[in-house]
Amino acid sequence: MDPQPKARRWSPQRLAVPIVVISLAVVAVAVWRFSDSNGSGDSGDPTGAESADAERDGDATTTVDPVDVTAGVAREFGPAPDVPDEPWSEETNEALDQAIEALAVGTSPSDQLNQLVETGDARLGWALADLLRFSGQGEAGESVTGAVQRLLPEAEINSIDAWGTTVDHLIAWDLPVPDDYVDFKRAFYGRLEPQWGELFEGGDDIDWRHVSWGGVGIDSRELGSQDQCRCIPALDDPVVTPAEDGDWYPDDRLVFGVVVNDEARAYPKNIMEVHEMVNDTLGGRRIGIPYCTLCGSAQAYFTDELSDDLVEEYGPPVFRTSGLLIRSNKMMYELNSRSFVDTFVGNAASGPLAEAGVTFAQVSVVTSTWAEWKAAHPDTTIVAEDGGIGRRYDLDPLRGRDDDGPIFPIGDVDPRLPVQEPILGLFTDDGDPIAIHVAAATGVLEEGGQIEIEGLEVQLDGSGLRAARDGADVGGHQAFWFAWSQFHPDTNVWPLDYVDG
Repeated sequence: MDPQPKARRWSPQRLAVPIVVISLAVVAVAVWRFSDSNGSGDSGDPTGAESADAERDGDATTTVDPVDVTAGVAREFGPAPDVPDEPWSEETNEALDQAIEALAVGTSPSDQLNQLVETGDARLGWALADLLRFSGQGEAGESVTGAVQRLLPEAEINSIDAWGTTVDHLIAWDLPVPDDYVDFKRAFYGRLEPQWGELFEGGDDIDWRHVSWGGVGIDSRELGSQDQCRCIPALDDPVVTPAEDGDWYPDDRLVFGVVVNDEARAYPKNIMEVHEMVNDTLGGRRIGIPYCTLCGSAQAYFTDELSDDLVEEYGPPVFRTSGLLIRSNKMMYELNSRSFVDTFVGNAASGPLAEAGVTFAQVSVVTSTWAEWKAAHPDTTIVAEDGGIGRRYDLDPLRGRDDDGPIFPIGDVDPRLPVQEPILGLFTDDGDPIAIHVAAATGVLEEGGQIEIEGLEVQLDGSGLRAARDGADVGGHQAFWFAWSQFHPDTNVWPLDYVDG
């Protein structure tokens, strides 16, 4: 998601409504950063052990001392303001509509903003944050920023990144919203991009408060299309080569390795950073692979298991990037049915697929160096150097964009680990989430140890990790800690929550 290399930047000024927005080049400068992204800083619980509910017995053979696992740093936002519980008044909704109209023609909605602030309803902070995301840095942006600061005096709003710091507070405070807010957001985003409006339908399981624009447009191209778009373009059915023809890719660079029915394939990280989505066939199975650069998470879903009725009506699933985020996690959607699909979990969250209760099953994605992956899987294929579309890919297309921590608001954080600590996300038979500390687990396994937790056996694969249960793949994936913990706040952490059995 934006900020991206200049060739991929896109502006909603070219959408159906000419909303005046801040240029993405400025957004790239104004992004906020975490000071604790590398685990530095002080914490009242430096080991993270005290923050766990309790130690749990496991059968992991390990020499890891939880004290050796660096903890993160909690973020404080102060007490949340009091809010009413009734719907917004008709006058409030009219003021919101008029504010949208003012921004649409490039004027400052000062009168409407004053009216909203005078209500004293802190819940309106969510709506003002949506307006702020698209209002720019001119008079309109200044007026919305000022309104937010007056409405939420409890918050420490940074004027350089007013939108990010506002949303941080709102998420941390978990302020509720009335149904009027969802109606407002659907209308607002649908006006900016009609295809977004379609995706809002039937999304009762989506927390729309946390949905925001990621800085790019929607990828609505048909499967296999190479048309230009103001989007993050998915790569469909890439050309692949044998490992021996993959010497163009440095051995120490990362790949995302997938094995289906004993057929292995490596997806180079630099190519995935450009496309963030691949639809492919591997081992005779159809898969979709989203990569959220912001979350450090590549996942692989089987897309050939829909019922015959759904396939007949909508066609085989095709994954695309919507251009929207939910708490700094990319929101993907299924192209043909216009259904949001939770990138992190795989369940359809809106549209016809949600109505049908569809959840896409996962297969493991292993994050490994190219050298170690091809050593472990000598028959692997790798995506061709040009992706099969004649494109040149820089080795570092994002130019270290995410090196200093999350660049989009995520609110409060779980301090057991640093926000961008890599973990392997897994689920027990009972559906309980477990986060495996990648560095600690890798150290144990490289020394010949074993890690088995609640029937899950963690194994080395190349230089990365995968997990199995009774020898069968369980569909795990690596991610940054902040992403896994915000979607699975009740997760256990190995080794912090486990002791030797």
